[in-house]
Amino acid sequence: MESTRNLILSGLFAAIVALLAQLSIPLPFSPVPLTGQTFGVFLAGSILGARWSALSFFVYILLGAVGLPVFHNFQGGLHIVLGPTGGYLWGFILGGYLLGKIGQRGDSYINMAAGMLICLMVIYTTGVMWLSFVSGLPISQALLIGVLPFIPLDLIKLAAAAALGLQVRRRLRGAGLIPSDKN
Repeated sequence: MESTRNLILSGLFAAIVALLAQLSIPLPFSPVPLTGQTFGVFLAGSILGARWSALSFFVYILLGAVGLPVFHNFQGGLHIVLGPTGGYLWGFILGGYLLGKIGQRGDSYINMAAGMLICLMVIYTTGVMWLSFVSGLPISQALLIGVLPFIPLDLIKLAAAAALGLQVRRRLRGAGLIPSDKN
């Protein structure tokens, strides 16, 4: 029963990230758009824990890779997963996993925000490395177009998601919908 519930929650968060991907603002100087995806990644990692959030993002990427329009601007296909923004997507899996592990250490805003910051750093790192590889850009240029413009908004999303994620997690635990000890 618990596994079924966790699978359902993982699928729900994959859908939430897909919806938040549609909040997309293209940047004329970058192949990477501003999206709401990281907000969904932060929430899933803080609520689902390590294993189930990683599964959620794997399912999200798999759905997009087979062509479902779950990526920004209702796009799907392998060309997105393997294109300039693909590294950010793959970073969701490891970043969400690490956030979930750090979130196990306690229900504090500082703990959750620190986990989200590490998650964000993983997303940026995998994203920039892949962007540099695919585009043939030096790492410094990939950082300029693939990280720097995103930092202010991502920090705002992080602050909001830490507060909201903690509240949702506490309420779901209180309702018995998620266990106290996530793995």
